[in-house]
Amino acid sequence: MLTIPLVMIAEILIYVPSIANFYQNRLNDRLAAANTAALVLDAAPNSMVPDSLARQILSSIGARAVAIKHGQQRRLLASADMPASVQRDIDMRTMMMGNAIYQAFEMMLTEADGAIRIIGPTSAGAEYIDVVVDEKPLRKAMYRFSINLVLFSLAISILTAALVYLALHYLFVRPMRRVTANLVAYHADPESPARVIAPSDRGDEIGQVERELSDMQRDLVSMLHQRSRLAALGLAVSKINHDLRNLLASAQLISDQLATVPDPRVQRFAPKLVRSLERAIAFCQSTLSYGRAQEAAPDRRRIPLDPVVNEVRESLGLAGDTSIAWVSHLERGLTIDADPDQLFRILLNLTRNAVQAMETRGADETTASQIRIVGKREGIVTIVEVSDSGPGIPQKAREHLFEAFQSSSRRGGTGLGLAIAAELVRAHGGQIRLVDSNIGATFRIEIPDRPVELHAPRDERASA
Repeated sequence: MLTIPLVMIAEILIYVPSIANFYQNRLNDRLAAANTAALVLDAAPNSMVPDSLARQILSSIGARAVAIKHGQQRRLLASADMPASVQRDIDMRTMMMGNAIYQAFEMMLTEADGAIRIIGPTSAGAEYIDVVVDEKPLRKAMYRFSINLVLFSLAISILTAALVYLALHYLFVRPMRRVTANLVAYHADPESPARVIAPSDRGDEIGQVERELSDMQRDLVSMLHQRSRLAALGLAVSKINHDLRNLLASAQLISDQLATVPDPRVQRFAPKLVRSLERAIAFCQSTLSYGRAQEAAPDRRRIPLDPVVNEVRESLGLAGDTSIAWVSHLERGLTIDADPDQLFRILLNLTRNAVQAMETRGADETTASQIRIVGKREGIVTIVEVSDSGPGIPQKAREHLFEAFQSSSRRGGTGLGLAIAAELVRAHGGQIRLVDSNIGATFRIEIPDRPVELHAPRDERASA
């Protein structure tokens, strides 16, 4: 339906010059026949031709009269049944395409049945030749030509429409229907890998859409499978968390009794044990489900960094003589504006990963195992770097370094440690990133101080 009128419009644009060209050709044909008749008539003795022969000649060329002009003299060569008047004169010597178009449509739209005089050049040495013909036969011929052209154009339009429809159907409509049907089917079961569209080998935009849609669906299927596993694990861990919290509460009661034992060694380690149990209980209390831990907003205050670093070292069991050396370089009196418990968890996750990485090194490694913590202050930002002398982080793991279940390069690891550390650092308004190092891996933590409201003390004094 769209192609047929468009092709017809194109045919109309073709028809206008075509009918004008047909009009000119018919007039030129009459002039050519008149020139031939003029040679016959002019070759007769004394230019005298019997009336019967003249009528036959004129009838054969479809003319009423033929005349020729030499200089100032116009000579009538033959005539038969001359009309009373001539409707118009048509000079083919000066006719242009615009005039031909106008005269062609004027003749087709005029209902007169008169005669016209056609004037044109001649090859008989005369100035021009003119021939008088009836207008009606020429008009009928133009009508027939127009009808034939319209019918031919309509046939071409129908054929073109069919070809265009088939081409559009197979090139565009069918692939788009396939994509649409796949989207509907995928929406019904987005976790099924069987619903992922199989892209074709097309190199155009539809082929690109199919490939991008296939990649997107595969990513979504993988993500949904991971979410389902996390939900199932979350339910199991929530149950474990409930019972573990009760066990830790019982252990806390026992540790409180240990604090009353007068042994110096017990008095030394009992507060640390109590503190560790309190952290474990608080963490279990805040855990809602596996993979979705609602971290509390950090309770930030300015604290010295050195005690937190020492507590992390003791929690890892690296306070004594161990195979892993602990090196701490902190600026004298360095403080940080952070939640002490969350800062402890950040450093513990990073250093535990470092310990586990160095434990997996081969026996032929000659580099000494070492964990190094460097702390300094730049303006209002506290910078802490945690580095190790382990094997480093593979390039594949760096692409999803701080994503859960994605960044672990150690067999059996989950990659949660870096994800938790990154989440806690972001909660402080800071950032954590892996920096280039010659040996092992180095993580750089930047935590800015909280902004100070300058008008707060003034407002408090005014209210007081």
